[in-house]
Amino acid sequence: MKIVVYLFYKFNIVISLNRQILRLSVPNIVSNITVPLLGLVDMAMMGHLDNPVYIGAIALGGAIFNVIYMSFGFLRMSTSGFTAQAFGANNKKEITMILYRSVAVAFLLALLLIILQYPIQWLSFKLLDGSREVKTLARQYFYIRIFAAPATLGLYALNGWFLGLQNARIPMIIAILVNSLNIGFNFLFIIGLKMTSEGVALASVLAQYSGLILAFVFLWKNFKVYLVRYTTAVILKADALVRFFKVNSDIFIRTLLLILVLTFFTSRSARIGDTILAVNSLLFQFFFIFSYFADGFAFAGEALTGKAKGASDRQLLKKTIRYLFYWGWGAAVAFSLLYFSLLEILLRVMTDNDSLIFSAMGFKWWVILLPMTSAAAFIWDGVYIGITAAKAMRNTMIVASLFVFVPAYWLTIDTYGNNGLWFALNLFMASRGLLMWAIAGKVIGKANDE
Repeated sequence: MKIVVYLFYKFNIVISLNRQILRLSVPNIVSNITVPLLGLVDMAMMGHLDNPVYIGAIALGGAIFNVIYMSFGFLRMSTSGFTAQAFGANNKKEITMILYRSVAVAFLLALLLIILQYPIQWLSFKLLDGSREVKTLARQYFYIRIFAAPATLGLYALNGWFLGLQNARIPMIIAILVNSLNIGFNFLFIIGLKMTSEGVALASVLAQYSGLILAFVFLWKNFKVYLVRYTTAVILKADALVRFFKVNSDIFIRTLLLILVLTFFTSRSARIGDTILAVNSLLFQFFFIFSYFADGFAFAGEALTGKAKGASDRQLLKKTIRYLFYWGWGAAVAFSLLYFSLLEILLRVMTDNDSLIFSAMGFKWWVILLPMTSAAAFIWDGVYIGITAAKAMRNTMIVASLFVFVPAYWLTIDTYGNNGLWFALNLFMASRGLLMWAIAGKVIGKANDE
């Protein structure tokens, strides 16, 4: 009888943990999948215009903002991890402090981006390759979209805070609104008003501010208990700020290296030629589709592992990690099979240019392989963020980018061309997951001792 009771107890724990993972991951998947769907709409609208330079323009312009915004992705990541730990420890004051600090930092960084927009664009287009026509259109895109910075970074901070409180539903609603409005504005400006790449940028600006307004409405309506007044001295407490910026600086370096690798991929594609730039831009959307799907489980991992650490529950932390990987690998297999079966059909949704589709299909195996090589990296990212093991994330990224990706690229690009570029990307993603896996035991043990 005791054995039956014990097995029933263990079964309930497993069911409960998987329910928590799905409760957090499914809304995050819905939220995240709207982002690449928006990218598909952007590419599709440009792909159906009469000149492929429009695809290249938003690819280069988008690459710049990937570097900018994803470099500041530490706002969402660290806010999520810190908030989840405070929530697990039932520390309401610290939850409020994290909110105030992260939102203040977000708006300050956004102001700096707007002030420094001219040197940022000058440096960006010095580093990125592309034809003169592509760069001209990409500059127009940049000077419009930069004014979305306060809304974009503000949403990073607020969504990370909501997620840390184990609430993935609010970020999902905000993401659906933002991306639905963005798509609607795209149709208005491009189809209705006959704009091109500048219409895509303007649509992003209007949609982002709509999302920020909704986020503040949710904050006021659902979380008034945390909107408590504190003095500036309390909010800017030295030791808390040191820890906040230490974790953020490590995540910043990690994220900057990741985005530089992805941006290098786009830049090298442009150097090969406008056709390869368009082909790789189209194919890369499938990587983003999987990445945002896998990040749904990673975001759930941030909230659940952070909560387990805050509650000092070592066994729950280990079980959470194990079940996150079950879901992550399942998603990777499913996406590889999807791309194997339907890649050409999906490409035809994005463009009716037969020559681009024919060229893209020559590199299909790299796209099919990518979910399997990258799944572990996404899941470990969520775990490491949740337990705020930012230094370990930074170090593994340094090794993967500088000592795996760079040599793999230079050793293969001259002989294999674009295939060498895709090979280096796959090897880079696989090495990130393996490196984090190799040191996970030490990192998790240290997190539990803190």
